[in-house]
Amino acid sequence: MPVFVKQKELKAHLKSFSHTKKTIGFVPTMGALHQGHLSLMEESMKNNPITVVSIFVNPTQFNNPDDLKKYPRTLESDIEKINSVNSDIIVYAPSVEDIYDGNTVSTSFDYDGLEFQMEGKHRPGHFNGVGTIVKKLFEIVEPNSAYFGEKDFQQLAIVKKLVEKYHIPVHIVGCKIHREANGLAMSSRNERLSAEERSKASIIYKTLKEAKKLFGTKTAAEVSKWVTKTFEKQSLFELEYFEIADEATLLPCKRKSKSKNYRAFIAVFVNNIRLIDTISLK
Repeated sequence: MPVFVKQKELKAHLKSFSHTKKTIGFVPTMGALHQGHLSLMEESMKNNPITVVSIFVNPTQFNNPDDLKKYPRTLESDIEKINSVNSDIIVYAPSVEDIYDGNTVSTSFDYDGLEFQMEGKHRPGHFNGVGTIVKKLFEIVEPNSAYFGEKDFQQLAIVKKLVEKYHIPVHIVGCKIHREANGLAMSSRNERLSAEERSKASIIYKTLKEAKKLFGTKTAAEVSKWVTKTFEKQSLFELEYFEIADEATLLPCKRKSKSKNYRAFIAVFVNNIRLIDTISLK
């Protein structure tokens, strides 16, 4: 399996395929890979002769230095997992220096307001960091398509907007959420949970499913109130936010409209470990 730590070497390797006109699929990750990540690779391989996976914990998208420090880094096991999918997948695992060249700061982006909702409210500067690293990686890899999971639905919308507004020639593909047996959305952060926390975290998806049912007959405000009360009874969990929003604009639902598609978003702390999830309300 080809593993590159320098963008110069990766570019040279990818350039060797340019005469073949083979398409490149790209899966950007921060490592600590799970089945959700592997499914993105499989989706890329179905549609592209070449797949590149990046493993890079991006410092500019962390507004909490402690979260950055504790983020799991498991490069060796990540490479083993990628190899189990296909040994032809190309891995790019750069250093911060290779990506940022001594200037580890974010560029400011305008995402037409998508950046001010939910995650943007609670993680200042986060989406500038996301846009910065995604744009840099697209410039390095020059993929035809890039694959992102729908668990980070707001991030997916942000990346689509980035590509649209800054005329980046990459097709963005959103892929379904993969869940653990108890319904917990797969996440690299799950590795930091204790066995008990991981088991009880099933309450997050259970709550989302019940919220979806309630939204059939209740207002968004009534559903939100019910979710808040549900988590007030859960001593192990702290609800950061629950929001029902328009999928297109991510603006909060004030009054239901049949012409709009809505989605519920949630962020919960479990022993200072932050978990997010989402569900379509169609």
